Amino acid sequence: MDDPQMASELTTGCSVEIDGVLADSPGREQNKEIQATAINVLGRSDPESYPLQKKRHTLEFLREIGYVRPRSQTIAAVTRLRDHAEAGLHKFFRDNDFVRIHTPALTSNDCEGGGETFTATTSGSDLPETDFFGKKVNLTVSGQLHLEVFAGAFKRVYNFNQAFRAEPSQTGRHLSEFWMVEAECAFVNDLSTLIKVEEEMVRSTTQYLVDNAGADLGFFSDKVEPLSRLIHKLTDRHQPFARISYTEAIEILQKADAKAKFAYKPQWGNDLQSEHERYLATTHFAGPVFVTDYPADIKSFYMLPNSDSRTVACTDLLVPGPCELAGGSLREHDYNRLSSKVAELGFEQGSLDWYLNLRKFGSTPHGGFGMGFERYIQMITGLESVRDIIPFPRHAGRCQY
Repeated sequence: MDDPQMASELTTGCSVEIDGVLADSPGREQNKEIQATAINVLGRSDPESYPLQKKRHTLEFLREIGYVRPRSQTIAAVTRLRDHAEAGLHKFFRDNDFVRIHTPALTSNDCEGGGETFTATTSGSDLPETDFFGKKVNLTVSGQLHLEVFAGAFKRVYNFNQAFRAEPSQTGRHLSEFWMVEAECAFVNDLSTLIKVEEEMVRSTTQYLVDNAGADLGFFSDKVEPLSRLIHKLTDRHQPFARISYTEAIEILQKADAKAKFAYKPQWGNDLQSEHERYLATTHFAGPVFVTDYPADIKSFYMLPNSDSRTVACTDLLVPGPCELAGGSLREHDYNRLSSKVAELGFEQGSLDWYLNLRKFGSTPHGGFGMGFERYIQMITGLESVRDIIPFPRHAGRCQY
C-alpha cells in the first residue's frame, strides 16, 4: 500500500472494494496478500459495537450473535464442509443408481412411534387441529415410510430432507430441526449388504471432503491427532469398520464396567446409553463400529425379526464424537406379521393401512437406514455440539431469527 491514508477508514467488519495485485505474502499467518492501489469502503461498521472483535470467541458466545457468526473462521469452515458433504452424498447416491425422492414435511404418521412430534395447525384460527386436513398432521420425524413406497418402484431410493422432533433435551446432541439422509433398498435380504452400503456412503463422502475441502477439514483435524486418525480410518479401505452384535457389545461393556464405572449398568435387554456408545466407539474400538441385532422390544415395529425371535435385523453405526451416527434395519415384509405388530402396539385404526398394503402388492425383502447430517459434520470436525454445526439451531427454549 503506497499511501497509508487509504486504510484510515477501515474498521473490523466493514465491507470493502480493493484494487491491487494479489501476491505471495512473507507473513507467517497467510500465504497471500493484496498490494492495494485503491480502497473503497462499501459498507461501514462501527468498531465499538461490532460483535466480533479481534480475539478468540467461544462457540457459546457465537451462538448468541448468530446473525454474524458465519463470519468467524470456525463457522465459515463448518458451512463450507456442510456444502461439500452434501455434494459428496449426492454424488455417492447418484454413482450407485439411487433415485432421490422429495419426501413430505407434513405427515399423518409418526414413523418412530415415539410421539415426539410437532403438530401442524392453522395460524390465528379457532378450528380444531384436525379440521384443515381432516386428521391430525405432524411435522415429519423421518421420511422412511414414504421412501419404502418408492423403493417398490425404483429399487434404490434416498432423500436429503429436514426432520423435526419435539424432544425437550438440552444436550449438545439434539436439535428440534435437523437434516437427515435416508435410503431404502429393495431386494435386500441380508443385513451385511445394507451395512456395506452404509459404510461405503460414509467412506465415499469423507474421501470427497479430503479431495475437495481439504483445507477446511485440516482446520479442525491438523492439530488434533485423534480426529486426524479417525478421518484416516474413514477413508482407508484397508481398515473395515468393526462389526459386533448387541450381545457382544453388552459383554464388552460389562467387562469394562469395573474400570469405566458406568452410571447405567449395561444389561441385556436395555438400550445402550450415550456413555456405552462412547466407550465402544472412542475407547474400545477407537473408530467406527456397527452394532447389530438389538432386542426386538427396544426397536421399532417395522424391523425384521431374526430367527431367534428375541432380536431384530438392525444396526447402529457408532463413531467417536456424536456416538450414534446412523441406524438401519431390514424391514418386515410379511403382511400378516406386520399387521399383528401394528395392532399389538395400538396404532390408530387404519392409519397405516397404506403401509401394510405395500406388503400385499409385490413386496420384496428390503431394508434401509438413516444418518443425521449434523452428526456426520460433528464427527469430522470434532465439535462438541450440533448447535455449532447447523446455520440456525432450533431446540427446546430456543428459536432465534
